Amino acid sequence: MRGQSTEHTCNLRRVYDQNLASVYDLIYGTAIAKDYLAEAVELAGLIRLRKPDASSLLDVACGTGQHLFHLRGLFDEVEGVEMSPQMRDIAVSRLGAAVKIHAGDMRTFDLGRRFDAATCLFSSIGYVQSREELHSSLERFAAHVEPGGVLIVEPWFSPEVWQAGTVHHISAEEDRRTVIRLSYSDVTAEGKSSTEMHYLYGEEGVGVRHWRDDHIMSLFTDDEYVDAFAAAGFTGVQRVPGWRAGRDRLIAVLPLKS
Repeated sequence: MRGQSTEHTCNLRRVYDQNLASVYDLIYGTAIAKDYLAEAVELAGLIRLRKPDASSLLDVACGTGQHLFHLRGLFDEVEGVEMSPQMRDIAVSRLGAAVKIHAGDMRTFDLGRRFDAATCLFSSIGYVQSREELHSSLERFAAHVEPGGVLIVEPWFSPEVWQAGTVHHISAEEDRRTVIRLSYSDVTAEGKSSTEMHYLYGEEGVGVRHWRDDHIMSLFTDDEYVDAFAAAGFTGVQRVPGWRAGRDRLIAVLPLKS
């Protein structure tokens, strides 16, 4: 595995297909037990510490809408952006017509409006494949944040933290469904993280199926993130603890116009 090219692996456009989207909430809500409510409350607190009157929020790469489900009760207006049609469909079903979920790529999206705060959570930013794409994404975030507004990004691992050659497994059961995931982590020839994930999914009365997902993500350094924030116009970048140890958040403010 070490040294494999990214040529034949997944890219930003096809990370979450129908197979993975169908078990995403089972994996992260049950097996990993992400506390989306607690995270939403914490995010709102971090935002209002920097902008007390924040009333609108945009969640970029919002996935199945789990964070937005709780954030909508903490802000007057929330919207989401999601590239995957399968993930977007789940978010729309979860949130209903009152919350807009836009189709969009974090590197290029343009909603034609700004929000008091924007978030890009759960290391989604790691799927951009170069420093240029990182800068493009931060520029898009800046274009959607009001002056004086707040951006929170949860980065992927840095090169010195990523552990290559490791194997991990998780499993979850819920509503007559069982999913098991076995993963192998490595580094590509280009220095990106590579995670080969094998899924076994069983449903009573239906059967068992297997699929494989390969995830190639960029291992940006702290300096590369800070440079991208600064180039997009954000100031005061801070790193604060995130949803679990080693998964910190980066927070910055877009200055008021003089």
